Amino acid sequence: MQQTPSTIDPVPPKPAPSQPPELPAELAAKFAGYPSNAYAALMQIRGWIFDLAADHPAIGEITETLKWGEPSWLTKPKAGTTIRADWKPKAPDQVAIYFNCKTDLIDRARSHFGDILECDGNRAIIIALDRPLPKAPIQICLGWALSYHQDKKAPR
Repeated sequence: MQQTPSTIDPVPPKPAPSQPPELPAELAAKFAGYPSNAYAALMQIRGWIFDLAADHPAIGEITETLKWGEPSWLTKPKAGTTIRADWKPKAPDQVAIYFNCKTDLIDRARSHFGDILECDGNRAIIIALDRPLPKAPIQICLGWALSYHQDKKAPR
């Protein structure tokens, strides 16, 4: 079943996005170990998560932590599902954004952006580091994740 973005618009209504908070110490240590291209991509993704939350108050507060050794972002209250993103030495030319495999988020990404985003199974979006990040599709997918539980409760 094809779904479209509901509560999250990838284009911020504010003229200038806010700065994300300083990285918590455990995340700063993790990010320090990334090569520069992976660091830049993951910081961009992190910034988009905070921009979306700032522009859409229903998402609530974003909590950053490490889950399974990977940078993770959770909504508080539980408006959305956890987002994780990481770079792995075994795949040095890419980063991945991970979603809960029990959601339909990767199916949505594949359905809407299969020609732009590389999806891995039902868990990850793989992003090559040798080209610019596809901003709009990634922001839409992040918005879906940040509002996942709200969207499930919305009337259809």
